[in-house]
Amino acid sequence: QVQLVESGGGLVQAGASLRLSCEVSGSTFSLYTMGWFRQAPGKEREFVAALSRSGGRSVYADSVKDRFTISRENAVNTVHLQMRSLKSEDTAIYYCAADRSIGVPGLRPDQFDYWGQGTQVTVSS
Repeated sequence: QVQLVESGGGLVQAGASLRLSCEVSGSTFSLYTMGWFRQAPGKEREFVAALSRSGGRSVYADSVKDRFTISRENAVNTVHLQMRSLKSEDTAIYYCAADRSIGVPGLRPDQFDYWGQGTQVTVSS
């Protein structure tokens, strides 16, 4: 069974940086497109970033472009989300997700097959 475990969340001040990690077990990591989503209280889950299986193609939400970077280390089954210049509106639970399909990374939650339990990121202003 595929399992995703996020880590790295926390409480930071606006302008700070934070790095999230997600370790995948139970399957061949390199076969999955990986994505990050987030959900703030009272809001729907929204796309943040996604990265192709090889790491050669990445996609970002406009709200995080130029501030966040998604990367992967296939050798250790881990995907990262480096977050810089954090804003209060980045406060949310961040979820890691894996997609078995081939092609352009998806942007919708229903395109991803497996999910982590989430990690809280709180940015104080």
